[in-house]
Amino acid sequence: MNFVFLSDEFYRTYQACPEIEQKKTRPYIMVCVKINGVSFAVPLRSNINHKYVLWTDRENHCGVDLSKAVVISKQSYIDKTKIPHVRQNEFDALRGKEYLVAQKLKQYIAAYKKAKARSDIPRNKIIIQYSTLQYFEEYL
Repeated sequence: MNFVFLSDEFYRTYQACPEIEQKKTRPYIMVCVKINGVSFAVPLRSNINHKYVLWTDRENHCGVDLSKAVVISKQSYIDKTKIPHVRQNEFDALRGKEYLVAQKLKQYIAAYKKAKARSDIPRNKIIIQYSTLQYFEEYL
């Protein structure tokens, strides 16, 4: 499993995208996944309160937040100067699960596309509104 931080260049490029969460003092550790030749980075987050997540610590609402996945279209979007340190319990929960992360992200992308096709349905509007995929539709 490849864990990374996103670069300042990435955040500058997408600064006008409010659903891409930016924490200057404590950036999100991202899990890298490749699907159909497209590289995605999915954040490890806490206090998650929706169903689009691969839990690493369900009791504390921590996991891989699929709704905040971003596309890594340039290698310079990965910050190679910082080494992520993942909490041991979350690392253990993800160890050897690259395939599962990719499958869950594929399922989420399918759900997003389905919601996009029927944006007149109120719950679909919510999926679309809070998803970072709205900024990367050309890659889906």
